[in-house]
Amino acid sequence: MREAVEELLAEEEAEINLTPMLDVVFIMLIFFIVTAVFVKEPGIQVDRPTAETAFAPDGAAIFIAVSAQNEFWIDQRSVDLAGLKPVIERLHSENPEGGVVIQADNEAMNEYVLAAMDAAKESGIADVTLAAAVP
Repeated sequence: MREAVEELLAEEEAEINLTPMLDVVFIMLIFFIVTAVFVKEPGIQVDRPTAETAFAPDGAAIFIAVSAQNEFWIDQRSVDLAGLKPVIERLHSENPEGGVVIQADNEAMNEYVLAAMDAAKESGIADVTLAAAVP
């Protein structure tokens, strides 16, 4: 009888309950998904000018594209000049530490690129960068 009890105890000790570990792993996965900063694309491809000193900025959260037809694109939507500042302010409130990257086409007029820069600066964003292609 004693041998049977000892055998049952040995079998119970050999089992490892993985349920708590799986719970922790799923909670961590959910945490990382919720807190991740997703890369936002402007919505169109632009032919950026090349620059020898081009670099990848850190912490950019808002991407503004100025097309060859002088259209503004943010988050895969076309935005007119009057609606540019409110959209930037809304996106900046979602991620206050992020900066702005303006991706202007080679054919875009300087007036529109400067308008995008002004809208970003008026929204309280100090970190405004112009995107360039590496030659």
